[in-house]
Amino acid sequence: MVAEDNFYINKQEPQRSCLMAMRAIVLGYDSHISETTKYGMPCFCFKGKMFCYLWMDKKSADPYFLMVEGKYLKHPKLETGSRTRMKIFRVDPNKDLPIGDIDLIMNQALDVYRKGIIEL
Repeated sequence: MVAEDNFYINKQEPQRSCLMAMRAIVLGYDSHISETTKYGMPCFCFKGKMFCYLWMDKKSADPYFLMVEGKYLKHPKLETGSRTRMKIFRVDPNKDLPIGDIDLIMNQALDVYRKGIIEL
């Protein structure tokens, strides 16, 4: 077990399984994605640059993806809230993950780095 596993193990079901599936999805997108922990949250980096986090809503306990460079992403299910840079994509832990939406968002986010919009 690695230190990053502690975040997931300490969660209750169905959030634990949902978060672990979200983790596997993010790590599966590119061999240059690595995982660490920042601010007590799982953080995923692309070639060393922060790319996205996994977190849970304080009120509903529903997991979400926090996209670091969200201001460059366009998707109707991304929420800005009071943030200027980041956007979130909520998931319902009691339903199948919306793979189509996740795929669109993740590929847009990776393109921000791959195309040099954010310098690596």
